[in-house]
Amino acid sequence: MIHYFTLPGLGGSDSEHWQSKFENVLPNCKRIEQINWDKPNRDEWVNKIDAAVKGYDLSKVVFISHSLGGIALSHWVNTSNKKIKGALIVAPPDLDNVSSDIGLDSFIPVPRKAIDFPTLFVASSNDSWSDLNASINLADKWGSEFVNIGAAGHINSDSGLGEWKDGLGLLGNLLDE
Repeated sequence: MIHYFTLPGLGGSDSEHWQSKFENVLPNCKRIEQINWDKPNRDEWVNKIDAAVKGYDLSKVVFISHSLGGIALSHWVNTSNKKIKGALIVAPPDLDNVSSDIGLDSFIPVPRKAIDFPTLFVASSNDSWSDLNASINLADKWGSEFVNIGAAGHINSDSGLGEWKDGLGLLGNLLDE
């Protein structure tokens, strides 16, 4: 049995976000809650990821991340050296080109080391948090399969994806490997 964990980004994921919809349709799906969604701290976020999967058979764990959740995942991988079944990584921001006024400095530098389990990196051609070339470059560094879903903004609630059936399909493709 697969255990799914969603890793939302800055501000969390509201009820209209595709991650929230995934949590309602995927069996054994839990959100990894953070202490503070609006003032994130890398160490706190990474520790919450580690605590959430403690006691699970990691070969049956799948992460579904959005935005800063994907960056937190890369830090977790970099510090824990743990290996899971796989991860769907959606729209991680290009922190090298985001204003330091937002308060994401603790997540810099973003690890550029390959992730040692299957990952699918999903990006949009018009994401205001990361241009397509930066996304392609990061996916390459992480050793992720890369998918450009076209002009979908930051692939969040504002993108109007709702249940995002294509996203569920991408998750299914990742797990079929």
